[in-house]
Amino acid sequence: MRLVSYNIQYGTGKDGVVNLPRIAAEIGDADIIALQEVERYNSQTGMTDQVAVLAALFPDHYWVYGPGLDLDASCHDADGTLLNRRRQFGNMLLSATPIQSSRNHLLPRFSLVEQLTLQRSMIEGVINCELGLIRVYSVHLGHSSAEEREGQIEYLMDVLRTAPDLGGAWSGRQAPSHWRENGQQQPQMPRPAIFMGDFNLTPDFKEYERLAGRMDSYYGRTTPANGLIDAWIGCGHACDEKAGVTCPDKRGDMRIDYAFVSPDLAPALRTMTVGNDAVGSDHQPIYLDMEID
Repeated sequence: MRLVSYNIQYGTGKDGVVNLPRIAAEIGDADIIALQEVERYNSQTGMTDQVAVLAALFPDHYWVYGPGLDLDASCHDADGTLLNRRRQFGNMLLSATPIQSSRNHLLPRFSLVEQLTLQRSMIEGVINCELGLIRVYSVHLGHSSAEEREGQIEYLMDVLRTAPDLGGAWSGRQAPSHWRENGQQQPQMPRPAIFMGDFNLTPDFKEYERLAGRMDSYYGRTTPANGLIDAWIGCGHACDEKAGVTCPDKRGDMRIDYAFVSPDLAPALRTMTVGNDAVGSDHQPIYLDMEID
C-alpha cells in the first residue's frame, strides 16, 4: 500500500499559482494521504474552503480535518444574512478505507517577540487497512523555535505511548445502546502508529534524536524499543540521512518532511521516495510503500 505526505502550502505552487487539482495529480492514487497547510476561508487563497475542494478531488477517499489555527472569518451577504465562517489552517487525512475514529491534537506552543508562531496541530485517524488496524497522524511542527518543537515532540511521543492505554473514542460494556447503532463495536486504539508530515527540522537537529534515537559511531542510528523509526532510514537510506530533500530553500536544501513508524511496523517498510518533479508547493511530496508479507 502507498502512503503520501505533502505540505501543500495552501495549494500555492513554485509558480505562485494556487492549484489544488495539480496537488491531487502529484499525490496520485494513494491509500493514505497526510496533508499539511490546508486552509479554509483565507483571502490570500480566494476565500476557498480547501477542505471541501480536496475532498471532492478524492471522491473515493474518507477524510478528516483538524485545524490548528481557528479565527473568525464571518461576513454578511448582500441581503444582510450572516455567513458564519472560520478561517482555519491545519492538517488533513484521507484514506481509501474508513477512518474509524479521529482526534485533533493541539500541540504545545508559546509566543515569540519577533518571529511568527502559529498554533500547530496533528490530526489522528484510526484506520483499518492492509497493514491491519493502525493509527495515522498528519503532523505539522513549529518552524520558529527549537524549544517549541522540543515540547511538541514530547507531546507526540507521549501520544505514541499512552494512547492505546487510554482506549478508543468510547469504552465500557455498559455503554447505552445508541452507541452501538448499526452494529457499531467499541472503537479501538491500536498500538502501531505512523506519524507523517512537516517536522520543520533536519536530521542534524537535536530534536531529531528524540524522535529517531541517537547516532552511534559503530551501530548507526539507535532507536529505543518504544521510539520511532525514520522510514527513510528504514527503507535503506541510512548512508545519507540528509538525502531525500523535501524543501529546496534559499537557506539550503533540507529534508524536513518525514514518515516515522512505530517499530512494530518496521518489517512492512519497502520503499520511500521524494516527488522531486512536483511543483505544486514549496515542499516536495514523500511517497512511502509498505507491505505485510
